[in-house]
Amino acid sequence: MMTKLWGIVVNSFTETIRQPIYFFLVLLTIGVLALNVSLAMYTLEVDSSNPNLAGDTKMLKDLQLSTLLLSGLFLAAFSAAGILSREIENKTVLTVVSKPVGRPLFLFGKFAGLMGAIALAFYICGIVFLLTIRHKVLERASMDLDMPVIISGVSALAISLFVAAFCNYMYDMHFGTTVMALLLPLMTIALAIVALVDPEWKIQPFGKDFIDGQLIGAAVLVFAMIMILTAVAVAASTRFGPVMTLAICGAVLVIGLTADSLFGQHRTFSKLAQVAYWISPNLAFLWISDALTQGSQVTLKYVGMAFGYAMLLVTAWLLIGVALFQKREVG
Repeated sequence: MMTKLWGIVVNSFTETIRQPIYFFLVLLTIGVLALNVSLAMYTLEVDSSNPNLAGDTKMLKDLQLSTLLLSGLFLAAFSAAGILSREIENKTVLTVVSKPVGRPLFLFGKFAGLMGAIALAFYICGIVFLLTIRHKVLERASMDLDMPVIISGVSALAISLFVAAFCNYMYDMHFGTTVMALLLPLMTIALAIVALVDPEWKIQPFGKDFIDGQLIGAAVLVFAMIMILTAVAVAASTRFGPVMTLAICGAVLVIGLTADSLFGQHRTFSKLAQVAYWISPNLAFLWISDALTQGSQVTLKYVGMAFGYAMLLVTAWLLIGVALFQKREVG
């Protein structure tokens, strides 16, 4: 059984990263993350005693985390529809489920492969996120650019695109897949270089000016939300196409983030609101951007408990997907 599951996972992963929409969304996310550094400068709030709580810095963190979340939403919805709903519509799924492969195993394998591809995209975009936090917002024209960040990040991206274009032209290798395969080590090297030197190219303790547990914890919980949305997308793709899948994922995200205000404040005097509050996936526990930008400390225990809660939601949505897929006509 494990051999069959692994085959489905690998096939799903390969299909996902070969989709044009996947590569386009990753490049778009990288571009938006870089652009947000300029957009975040238009605030009037200043905190000279703690630069990390200045308005520009808070807006940058909020913008970057929001960009990662929305990128994950679109990646999950369109990728799931591309590898599952289209396969069902074209009846190519019959070649797998007609063999001794159960539908639950097929669905879990598809989710794992899709999640692996999204994790790869999130890792690369997460490195860009950390690099932009290190660069900071230029609050004054007299401030210098952080050249280690710019040179390392741009070089990694340019080398990946150039080598992938060369390999595609000379050896007919898939362009998007090659770019992602190169970005993985090159962006990691770029992050390591930036973490080891300050803006003046002097050696410093690793990541002392931008890598901290609070940022990592926030990114981990954003990834947990993306895992939930991916499970929702897989479940929805067993019955619907890309547009409807995206709409369902978006609805789950909006309701999850606003469950406290929509239902929570009314549950003491409304039975219906109480039921809605208990059955709705409360994603506000996973969105700690507000706490991060207000200087509140987020503990490792909280991150662990919130991540565990997210895994329960992932399991629940996958079981819903299995139930929907069991009765789906694929022949």
